[in-house]
Amino acid sequence: MNAHLPHASHRADFPALAPKPGEDWAYLDTAATAQKPQAVIDAITRAYGVDYATVHRGVYERSATMTQSFEAVRAKVADFIGAASANEIVFTRGATESINMVAQAFGGMQLKRGDHILLTALEHHSNIVPWQMLRGALGLGIDVAPLTPDGKIDTDALIAMIGPRTKLVSVAHVSNVLGSVADVRRIADAAHAAGAKLLVDGCQAVPRMAVDVAALDCDFYVFSGHKLYGPTGIGVLWARPELLMRMPPTQGGGAMIETVTFEATTYAKPPQRFEAGTPHIVGVIGLGAAIDYVSSIGLDAIAAHEARLVKATRAALAGFDRVQLYGPEDSAGIVSFNIEGVHPHDVGTILDETGVAIRAGHHCAQPLMALLGVPATARASFGIYNNASDIERLAVGIARVIKIFG
Repeated sequence: MNAHLPHASHRADFPALAPKPGEDWAYLDTAATAQKPQAVIDAITRAYGVDYATVHRGVYERSATMTQSFEAVRAKVADFIGAASANEIVFTRGATESINMVAQAFGGMQLKRGDHILLTALEHHSNIVPWQMLRGALGLGIDVAPLTPDGKIDTDALIAMIGPRTKLVSVAHVSNVLGSVADVRRIADAAHAAGAKLLVDGCQAVPRMAVDVAALDCDFYVFSGHKLYGPTGIGVLWARPELLMRMPPTQGGGAMIETVTFEATTYAKPPQRFEAGTPHIVGVIGLGAAIDYVSSIGLDAIAAHEARLVKATRAALAGFDRVQLYGPEDSAGIVSFNIEGVHPHDVGTILDETGVAIRAGHHCAQPLMALLGVPATARASFGIYNNASDIERLAVGIARVIKIFG
């Protein structure tokens, strides 16, 4: 085992991973959802407890204080991803809602019959289905860029597919199955040269690497809080301000209006235009605490830590003749694999018996599974709390699976 891997890491910050009598859990499913550090749990508890009040409405002091805290997180998110202004940050329920919002508000108004959307073969269903729904409504075309043999987006092929009818390119920054990292800036340059916009699904990127939307030069960037060590039910849509100004609201109700009469309604400016109803106040506070926690460690340090874990895991699994690895050697925090003759669900079940938690399934990426020629894969994914002992236990568990199935 790689001697450079720490055995302690930041595990003690996470109550769910604290050793219990007779239990030692190796959690290797961070790509699905990250465990929560005590700092985030404490922030959520305070927000639901002594600090709780509504936002944007009350004239009393506690409401004003909570509103300030809420909007401070908006500014914090902007700074975290390199946005120019807090007004470019829209809070949503998650990346899925963010992509659907772009599909409805941008796609529904800006795209027309015969226009094309360009995706890639490794996309999550959340970056496929909304565009298919739009295709059915508007008569759009959907093109799919291929992958390289090691599971990266074939950027050359993707760029060659961008044509005069391509109006939007939408790609994952990091694949949730293969961990491959997209060359976002090169894709952005090619898309813009053809007059197309670029949306980037950053769910697997923001917990693992520094993101700067200005440097990436994308037009939309989305992510979910729960993969960033924050709470569920909160996500982010970043968009260029001129695009947000042209986009209509996707939901109507309180908070997103300027004036309402029975004859007509005028809408608030972004981002409030897209945040109808009472927001997930505590979710936003928890997201802010998660960003503070990650920032205190440093994304460069997190990326280096996960790179060491990936390297050690691939080396350990490569020692088994019956294990097939997927994705590039330099994947970001994710290792997918299969064991010959064993369904991934059986692999996951047997590993769970020894306290090792992985993901087994199609990972909401059925088109990619079809391309790989398998119904599913097993996936180990890492966070800042993982260490060398987790990889050792995974390897021991895989040896047990192979022994059981002969």
